[in-house]
Amino acid sequence: MKRFNAIILAALTPILVAAVPRPTGSGIEAKDRRQLIDRMDGQSAHFGDLSKKIWEFAEVGYKEKQSAALLKSELQSAGFQIQENVAGIETAFTAVWGRGKPVIGIMGEFDALPGLSQDTIPERKPRIAGAPGHACGHNLFGVASAFAAIAAKGFAEERKISGTIRFYGTPAEEGGDGKVYMARAGVFSDCDIVLHWHPGDKNQADLRTCNAVISAKFRFYGQASHAASAPEKGRSAVDAAMLMGHAVDMLREHVESSTRMHYIITNGGAAPNIVPDFAEIFLYARHPSMASLDGIWKRIVKCAEAGALATETRMEMELIGSSYNVLPNDALTTLIDRNLRIVGGIKYTPEEQAFAETLRKTFSTDNAPDLGSQEQIFAPQEGLESGSTDAGDISWLAPTGWLNTATYVPGTPGHSWQAAACTGGSIGRKGMMVAAKTLALTAVDLLTDPAEVQAARASFDKRRAGHEYRSRIPPEHKPPLNYRDK
Repeated sequence: MKRFNAIILAALTPILVAAVPRPTGSGIEAKDRRQLIDRMDGQSAHFGDLSKKIWEFAEVGYKEKQSAALLKSELQSAGFQIQENVAGIETAFTAVWGRGKPVIGIMGEFDALPGLSQDTIPERKPRIAGAPGHACGHNLFGVASAFAAIAAKGFAEERKISGTIRFYGTPAEEGGDGKVYMARAGVFSDCDIVLHWHPGDKNQADLRTCNAVISAKFRFYGQASHAASAPEKGRSAVDAAMLMGHAVDMLREHVESSTRMHYIITNGGAAPNIVPDFAEIFLYARHPSMASLDGIWKRIVKCAEAGALATETRMEMELIGSSYNVLPNDALTTLIDRNLRIVGGIKYTPEEQAFAETLRKTFSTDNAPDLGSQEQIFAPQEGLESGSTDAGDISWLAPTGWLNTATYVPGTPGHSWQAAACTGGSIGRKGMMVAAKTLALTAVDLLTDPAEVQAARASFDKRRAGHEYRSRIPPEHKPPLNYRDK
């Protein structure tokens, strides 16, 4: 890791794992773990089918009506009580079983990414040209988390274990920040522990932080005119957008090296012979520290204002979202790692091996995990994950633990057609089962061993001590339900 990132992480995560007191024993015996795993294995085909259906739905953020409905139906059939329309969002929901403490939350996502439709073959072939696709594996994410909640509930119910299991159906993780609005509605306020996972290319309990992010759409309004016969009467909104983009590109040299700024022009005019009176840029900015990002964001806004000033156009900014860096939890990471090692890695069939070998020829494997590493369990490591997630905000509100599993062929880049090919096939479903079983075992440990919950809380309190949490989304700001619309 670069020295600068190490300094940032040292400030964000000052407490070492060794400083957190560990419980002396687990609440369930080895034979009970084996029984839970075997029972889940017997249900793997059913939940694999659910993940394939959501993969086929491929619905983008806040539009995941079929995906949410499928998960709600499954959880309701398993005996969970459903609360719909959380925070005024049609696809946000909770599913609750049990009563009393501890309250163990498990988060599940189900939104797809635009433009990444892909068949389950190791060559580029969209199922539907231009359509969304599950290139981040959220079809697996939501189903595995729901399966874990159902399995843990069945175990607790049979043994008359007290406590509450709450599944969170969290929409629009990909830039829509559904969890932030759900948290604002108070549904995480009584949670003792929150668990989640994410698809990836290796099996590892995660102790990393990630980048905080702020995103917005910058809209420029000018004056239309004939571009040939009366150009002097026009005021080009596209010129303003291009000047903003150029200013942002020049700004890259003058911000901390860990900063990420990326944008697209979502509207660039209607025809070359018309001076465009409207243009729009959609921009993300990221940094490991939200406090540092605040200053960078102010400079980005000035770039937009400068573009408008120079072209005599008008600029409006619509904040789309903002999420915090993840606050790691040492105790939960240790517990998840222990259960992940019990579950184990992923074996490929000869057909899956051939698929993996062919797929790896379509992308660079420099610095990538070796093919075969999906069978291993990697030790947790502190570090910086360059992406962002609205789960970061939840990790500042309650002790939160997570893991990654090898749902992709090792080395596969996220947000790619290759990832979408994996998440719709058997390789993705095998990784999903590793996550589901690990989360279920961890939830049962937390329900049966108060010392595990106490250790997680102690880690949370020490990590967060001296740091402020304040969402950068204003209290009056409503969920951007149409943020994926062009």
